[in-house]
Formats: sequence, structure tokens, C-alpha cells
Amino acid sequence: MFTGIITDIGEVRELEKRGDLRARIGTSYDTSGIDMGASIASDGVCLTVVELGPDWYDVEISAETVSKTNLGDWEEGKRVNLERALKVGDELGGHIVSGHVDGVAELIAMQDEGDSTRFTFRAPEALAKFIAPKGSVALNGTSLTVNEVDGREFGINIIPHTKEVTTWGKAKVGDAINLEIDTLARYVARLAEMQG
Repeated sequence: MFTGIITDIGEVRELEKRGDLRARIGTSYDTSGIDMGASIASDGVCLTVVELGPDWYDVEISAETVSKTNLGDWEEGKRVNLERALKVGDELGGHIVSGHVDGVAELIAMQDEGDSTRFTFRAPEALAKFIAPKGSVALNGTSLTVNEVDGREFGINIIPHTKEVTTWGKAKVGDAINLEIDTLARYVARLAEMQG
């Protein structure tokens, strides 16, 4: 489990196609405190650490994960949002995030509003019903609040601090963005489906 509060920006250092995709991610985390098999969300995708170095860790990414996320677009040098898994007693600063991406949204517009930036996204058709105004979503692993929804399109306001401590400061129109809908929205929709 994660909170969607990004704690490091990593860098994809190496990519290797085997049966699955293997990635080496550079980090400022103290890797001596990371266990083999630990879960680290990378751009919102929960990945398992399979090897460790002094300032990097390796993960293996299944073909299934590549097909459902934007990780297939990773290139060496790409910067990625990182978050380590929650420990009991940690502050829950964002919302509960599983690291299981539901689909890929497209960033379709950006507009400065004061010091903040309004980002507009287009969600996949099947996920649009789970996105509600003032609800939460995780986009590339970042816990964000939805401002407005219009069909498949939804808007998010990103403040300067978030742009500085995540990869959102480098985002551009056309980017493919990992989208995880709020777990509560998923269960509410399922309950409504069963009652209807």
C-alpha cells in the first residue's frame, strides 16, 4: 500500500528485455534500508526490488504490466516518481493507493492559473465513471484531487510544490499517464451495480 505522496524522483538507468522487462532505477533512497523483495511504486506501478546497488535498485516488469501501463515507453534517462511502501504507523498524507494501475490516461491540455497549472486528462472509457469531482486519483503515482469532470475528461490543479518534488514539472501535452482510480470509488460502483 502507498499514499500517493512522492518521496523521490528516480532515473531509469538501464533497460533490458528478457522474458520480461528489467529496469535499473537510480534513487537517492538509502538502499541499505531496502530489503530484497520490497515494493516500490515507480510512476504509480508497484514493482518488486530484485537487486540492489549503492544508489540503485532493479525491478522486473511483466509483459502484463507493460501492456496496462506507460512503462513500455520508458527510456534510459527517464525520470520517474518513486514512493516506498507504507509501514504501520506512517502518516497517510494522500489517499490509499495500491500501485495497481487501472489504465493509461492522456494529458490533453495544460493552462497556468496563477502559480498553479490546470492539467486536463482524458481517461479510458471504462474508467471514466469512477472519476468524480473532489474525488481522488493517482496519476503517475501522485495522489491528486479531481476538480471537474466532463465525460471522459477531468481536470486537476497542480501547485508549484508538487511540480518541484515530482515529475509533473516536466509534463507535456500528449503524455501517457498511469491512472489508478480511487479504491473507494471502485467499491461504491460495484455495490451500486449489485443493487441495481
